[in-house]
Amino acid sequence: MDIQELLNKMTIKEKIGQLVQVTPSFFSEVDGTGIITGLMGDYEIEGEDIYEVGSVLGSYDREEIISIQKAYLEKNRLGIPLIFMADVIHGIHTIFPIPLALASSWNRQVAEEMAELSAKECQISGVHLTFSPMVDMMRDPRWGRVMEGTGEDSYLNSEFSKAFVRGYQGEKGELSENFQRIAACVKHFVGYGAVEAGREYNHVSIDDLELYQHYLPSFKAAIDQDVKMVMTSFNPIKGIPSTGNEYVLKKLLRKQLEFEGTVIADWGAIAQLVTHGVAENKAQASSMALKAGCDIDMMTNSYYDYLESEISSGNVSMELLDSAVLRVLSLKKDLGLFLDPYRGALEINDEFIMGKEIQKRALEISEESIVLLKNTDNILPVTKSKKIALIGPKAVTQDVLGAWSGYGDPLQAVSLATGLSKEYEQIEVIPISSVNHISEEEKKQAVQAAKNNEVVILALGESSEESGEAASKGSIELHRSQIELLQTIEKENNQIVTVLFNGRPLDLRKVEKYSKGMIEAWFLGTQAGHAITNILTGHKNPSGKLPMTFPYSTGQIPITYNHMNTGNPLIPERQNEKYISKYLDIPNDPLYPFGYGLSYTQFSLQSQLEIPERNDDIVATVKVNVTNTGEVSGAEVVQLYIRDLIGQVVRPVKELKGFEKVYLKPGEQKTIYFDISPEDLSYYNMELEWVLDDGWFDVFVGNSSQAPKIGGFKYEA
Repeated sequence: MDIQELLNKMTIKEKIGQLVQVTPSFFSEVDGTGIITGLMGDYEIEGEDIYEVGSVLGSYDREEIISIQKAYLEKNRLGIPLIFMADVIHGIHTIFPIPLALASSWNRQVAEEMAELSAKECQISGVHLTFSPMVDMMRDPRWGRVMEGTGEDSYLNSEFSKAFVRGYQGEKGELSENFQRIAACVKHFVGYGAVEAGREYNHVSIDDLELYQHYLPSFKAAIDQDVKMVMTSFNPIKGIPSTGNEYVLKKLLRKQLEFEGTVIADWGAIAQLVTHGVAENKAQASSMALKAGCDIDMMTNSYYDYLESEISSGNVSMELLDSAVLRVLSLKKDLGLFLDPYRGALEINDEFIMGKEIQKRALEISEESIVLLKNTDNILPVTKSKKIALIGPKAVTQDVLGAWSGYGDPLQAVSLATGLSKEYEQIEVIPISSVNHISEEEKKQAVQAAKNNEVVILALGESSEESGEAASKGSIELHRSQIELLQTIEKENNQIVTVLFNGRPLDLRKVEKYSKGMIEAWFLGTQAGHAITNILTGHKNPSGKLPMTFPYSTGQIPITYNHMNTGNPLIPERQNEKYISKYLDIPNDPLYPFGYGLSYTQFSLQSQLEIPERNDDIVATVKVNVTNTGEVSGAEVVQLYIRDLIGQVVRPVKELKGFEKVYLKPGEQKTIYFDISPEDLSYYNMELEWVLDDGWFDVFVGNSSQAPKIGGFKYEA
């Protein structure tokens, strides 16, 4: 298909139509998702004009998608097919762990495989493109959307960014022929994770240095992997929302990151330029967005109703319109839609959806995403001979999928009670009806069950609606009723293992105080109950590590391991001084640091820093002998951190530069190597130049961001 020739045949109205995205409800009375995000306003498309729009979002139903595509192609003058896009964030039918949990695996292959398996279910369902991955830098767990990202570190985010895109899209150029892959859309460009006070849709203030150093790398990683689409963020940068911001979309995205694909606005974002107060009306908003480089208008009538008049009046050039349309047509060509507008969905066998193969892998991925936070007196694993009480608001619920769970059916999700009941013969289950209220009768039954049994498994946490988009919180503690339940039970039986279901880091001080064991289970998806059970019983050894810091107190937020150095740092010999960077009422340190996670076995790490002879590609090599010194098989995540001691600008106290997950049998040893390159030591200076200075660097190796220093070296160009 010659898309330039196709463009030449199009009327201006047909061109603008290609830049318009609507929901299935515009084609029928029923919206495929049943969910409306944001404001519809007075947006209507009349009569036959609907057969000129370019794409549809929000349907997960194959029959509906095929029906719309057939009807559309019968009436579209040039036979240009629709693209069907959807929010497939951690699965479509089979639901996998939320992305923050996937990042807890510290396993790139886990993310890639999740995306590949999701793509297969998408193809069967008729979906062509997913609005994933979200690679926003996230440092504030009050922001509900942290569940959708992969943490607080730009290196970890970048590694997972690449893995997700590889999983969805496959190798470069594969999409047009391999219909078991789908196109990916990386989001939100840029800075959305830095919303003030962690409040959804709020203002963002980021300086250029911070933007270049910490926020752009994960997008660059996706672009280097040939990601097909980028979604704009709602927030302003330099005072202008990204959707209408030429600095963001032209300088940063197109020029700095060299992105050549399609740009789409987030839901309603072009019309929000008016609400923000940077455009007087939708007409001005439409020209502002197109000039900035936004190709697709998601769910507003800005382009549809106003762009033609803006072009006619000379406010926008026809060349800009043509360029945007060509990018949309190019995406359709890359997807092979001109050859098969259904991408194989007409004849595909749907036995794979929710089948045994994908469920097996969903279980294994879920197991690897769980983090063991505490295990006092080796209370875990809990032997099958123990009499256990399962208590709590997350004990029997099937609300384990988490936000953005696509077309997942909660009724097919495995609850913790279902999982445990298959393993423990002596189990008493006391469900609690709500995460935010516990009746006196429920509390009474819980206390009695605690008295009657040897071990209490307390299932606490959030509902799925308490994290995700528009789910910001002022406090990240569990609801007080859950804390009171824990405290009451502990007075009767202190053999408590707390299992946490949540979509964000929590303030767990009170939970930690009254629990002997703690498991961070997150929202694990369809196989949640079986995965947690396998960890509790010891069938599976936990190997997850935290991708975000868990604060000691909400008052520390934002708190990250890689904070910047200060002129008056808190160091051991100055603990009792006043005029240093510390709190008067709480410690500086978090409750659980970035990269932290326990195991049922023990590992020994012996590290050696080696400085090779002059080598332009490798500055230093770290050799690590990893030994499983315990009695069960397990996996350790070996983490490499570097500190630049002197720079042209203030540098972080520590930065992750490498990690490797090592699987070992009891007594087994493996040797891994980390090569430190000049790129690992480089950074942006005040002029936003990518520089590498001569000077000293410290090296740290361990199993969390609190890894010990193993040595240092001097770099000389």
